[in-house]
Amino acid sequence: MPPRIKICCISSREEASLAIACGASALGLVAAMPSGPGVIGEELIAEIAGTIPPPIASFLLTSETRAGAIIAQQRRCRTNTIQLCDEVEAGTYAALREALPGISLVQVIHVTGPESISQAKEVAKYVDAILLDSGNPSLEIKELGGTGRVHDWVLSQIIREECGVPLFLAGGLNVENVARAITTVQPFGLDLCSSVRSEGRLDPRKLRAFMEACGIS
Repeated sequence: MPPRIKICCISSREEASLAIACGASALGLVAAMPSGPGVIGEELIAEIAGTIPPPIASFLLTSETRAGAIIAQQRRCRTNTIQLCDEVEAGTYAALREALPGISLVQVIHVTGPESISQAKEVAKYVDAILLDSGNPSLEIKELGGTGRVHDWVLSQIIREECGVPLFLAGGLNVENVARAITTVQPFGLDLCSSVRSEGRLDPRKLRAFMEACGIS
């Protein structure tokens, strides 16, 4: 089975419709971030999320780390999935489960070295899926995604084998390297943004070419 495809940085209802028509299984809607592309206002996130039909997943990308702030943000944006882009405070997962039943939780792990393996194994106990990206949360201005960099896929493969939850792979994926990424990591899903855009806009030609490279027609 080809991996599921999540198109991130969706910025309009038209982009959402295009991504779905081309075969996307999930759409990423980026709320306020310390850096990176694709940020849109919460009112627009809610508007777009309201047009996404089931079974397509609508991801709210949040940089919030406190349970109360994340809960309030999801209730404003009304997505069916929360993508936690930063490390969250202790007790956050349990609080989110209690307050937001039925909302899926996806934790981002930024693969910076072997330490990412133990980090992923720990959070896998509490979430529905893990998303491996190539940011760097330790910088003064945090990178929480959208870098366009490829990380070490060997580490990603180990994480996928040891975590026991669905794994999305992000970071520098494009039509030239995606077949190797799929073979190496064997992820549940792929997450991409910039490689299927032209001048910041979702490009149907690039998007269809990427889908074909993944075996999705």
